[in-house]
Amino acid sequence: MTKQLLSDLEWRGLIAQTTDRAALTKDLDAGPLSFYVGFDPTAASLHIGNLAVICTMRRFQQAGHKPIPLVGGATGLVGDPSGRNEERSLNEEALVVDWVNRIRKQLEHFLSFEGGNAATMANNLDWTAPISALTFLRDIGKHFSVNQMLSKDSVSARLDGGGISYTEFSYQVLQALDYLELYKRYGCKLQMGGSDQWGNIVAGLDLIRKVEGGSGHALTIPLITKSDGSKFGKSVGGSVWLDPEMTSPYAFFQFWIGVDDADVEKLLKVFSFKSHEEIDTLLISLRENPGAREAHRALARELTALVHGEHHAQQSEAAAKALFGQGELSELDEETLTSALSQLPRTEIKRSEAIPTWVDLLVATGVVDSKSAARRIVKEGGAYLNNEKISGEDFVPTLESALFGRFFILRKGKRDLAGVELI
Repeated sequence: MTKQLLSDLEWRGLIAQTTDRAALTKDLDAGPLSFYVGFDPTAASLHIGNLAVICTMRRFQQAGHKPIPLVGGATGLVGDPSGRNEERSLNEEALVVDWVNRIRKQLEHFLSFEGGNAATMANNLDWTAPISALTFLRDIGKHFSVNQMLSKDSVSARLDGGGISYTEFSYQVLQALDYLELYKRYGCKLQMGGSDQWGNIVAGLDLIRKVEGGSGHALTIPLITKSDGSKFGKSVGGSVWLDPEMTSPYAFFQFWIGVDDADVEKLLKVFSFKSHEEIDTLLISLRENPGAREAHRALARELTALVHGEHHAQQSEAAAKALFGQGELSELDEETLTSALSQLPRTEIKRSEAIPTWVDLLVATGVVDSKSAARRIVKEGGAYLNNEKISGEDFVPTLESALFGRFFILRKGKRDLAGVELI
């Protein structure tokens, strides 16, 4: 089973670095292995950049191993210098506590907390807060060589620039303490994380050896990038969040639908739980009929269901089809339609005022810049209201035709959409 797990991770491109591979294989084969991944509360939600390592945790648990998702109530107050060129702004403690609770709930959604390999939630504030500064320096700090700490990439890069504070410099000691504490409490012998965490993870292994005379393992996964080398996980509006109030299920679905063809193979392998054969079939479809976007839809459908549930996945897909005239708008729920329209050029009109013509509404949304352009669309047969073709330049929508009594959907031709909301 272990050989199958590790070979699957290799096939999916999910192994960047490991410590002794033979020793890791042996410990994984010996029985359920406790492993942990840390998530710092740097925002109110995790984002899809975190999703790669979350999916890897799921794969390990499905293979019989015991995950320990750790939310950094302590390290979140300090800030990880990895991948940053300047100091983080320190957040208020009450805000970090709130973010910790939100992220714990998100992680609970992806892992099983029942059965023989049930997950165990952890918060490093539980063991860090009670330690005095003197105890920390005497019992933990004495095991760290400043020379080695300075050689870490995340630190040396900062020294070449504007420098680094003692606060962020100490982050690797705190993370190493986490590994030691979980080793002692739960017999945790594997830490996983992004490839930028390698130095911090190895520091934890050194601390376990010096304090307990024990050993463990490290496994990192590559940071996911686009085919052009840019950072993955950003959309026009910023990060793509796992919280539905920060990125709606529809917007989440549309993000995956819209990824570049050149990135689809990598994303399917990293995020999908489909078999190798199923993924290969989708990739054949992508090469032979890219316009069908079958692989994109499969990816969007699976990940929206994973993060937001099957209902939202079905509604998001139905909305994507219905908005472009390939399904019934009446079958969508109000929440999905509202989130879909929030992604479109849109305008608002007051209920107390007379409803303008379709031509005036289209101009108000900004889809066209003049009434003459809007009239031309009507004349050419490309004007639609709620997927119904209109033929008159003076056509005025009625209140009765508003979806959920609130919305009009305007379409120009096959692809250009706009929304109108009655307020």
